[in-house]
Amino acid sequence: MRRKCIETMKLRLKIALWLERWRRQNMKELHPLRQLFWESTLRCNVHCLHCGSDCIASVETPDMPAEDFLRVIDEEVTPHVDPHRVMVIISGGEPLMRKDLADVGRALQQRGYPWGMVTNGLALTDKKFRELREAGLRSITVSCDGLEKDHIWMRQHPLAYEGAVRAIKLCAAERGLTWDVVTCVNQRTVDHLPEIRDMLWLLGVRNWRVFGIDPMGRAAENPELILNDEQFRYLMEFIAAEREAGRHVSYSCEGYLGTYEGRVRDYLYQCAAGISVASILIDGSISACTSIRGKYYQGNIYKDSFWRVWNEEFKPYRDRSWMRKMAPCKDCKAFAFCEGNGMHLRREDGSLMLCHLDRLGQRK
Repeated sequence: MRRKCIETMKLRLKIALWLERWRRQNMKELHPLRQLFWESTLRCNVHCLHCGSDCIASVETPDMPAEDFLRVIDEEVTPHVDPHRVMVIISGGEPLMRKDLADVGRALQQRGYPWGMVTNGLALTDKKFRELREAGLRSITVSCDGLEKDHIWMRQHPLAYEGAVRAIKLCAAERGLTWDVVTCVNQRTVDHLPEIRDMLWLLGVRNWRVFGIDPMGRAAENPELILNDEQFRYLMEFIAAEREAGRHVSYSCEGYLGTYEGRVRDYLYQCAAGISVASILIDGSISACTSIRGKYYQGNIYKDSFWRVWNEEFKPYRDRSWMRKMAPCKDCKAFAFCEGNGMHLRREDGSLMLCHLDRLGQRK
């Protein structure tokens, strides 16, 4: 009976994966813009060991003027979309480093765009939080990478944990706000996931996203941050068990996870970069997710029409058959579902930084 149940589950998963593939193919044709990231600043008030920066841009790079971003919104985006269906996510660096953040948020709200932000929480005081909520802040993600000692080690700031906890408490006490906490799991923290969970639950967290750290940016120089294969498999088992127990824990969107699909996320794997997700980077570059390599930038708002680029470019994102020409994707039977993994895991030469199926021992 158990064997029959397992086979039934495998068949259901396979059918679901093919249906998801067909849905994704349709989305590529339509490519409706649903999320627009704005890399508003490279300045930050911490110095994270795992910063995903490609280490080319400098924190001394000037912030993009708000009027430049809003011009793109007014002239290039709004005429073609229903603003209420496009989520604008303000990122950095640390977006709270911008003094005009509430002004930008208010301008987006007046134009009908829901907006949110990703923050380490260090500069999120009660006064600032109220100001942002009044400016229309709809969603917020707070980073908390472990218990106090480990979080401070990761963020390289003595008040980092205090700031994250304060931000979480502010969010937990607020009605009508969509929010979650994201945790970057590393070799120091992977064995403490139950304690981290208990700490977050006591603070009021009910939506917790966890993920491993990829070998890019500063993390590429610190192997202690990267989970080994055994630890990565443990992370998957931990998430699956938490979900079965009724807690809303999920793995991040990146990476096809084979038999763990349907068990560790609310949805099946998809990389929406360039399909429904775009970004405007600090120098005006038009890209998808903010951590994707420069080779895959599609234009620049200071010389190109954003909407023309969104409609006519992004070919490497929407047709990923080029990934099939390189190992390990070349002979992989799961390519139809994985499509070469997340775009942010592609190096400048097109090669793949890591394969989640390899880490799970499931690639055939």
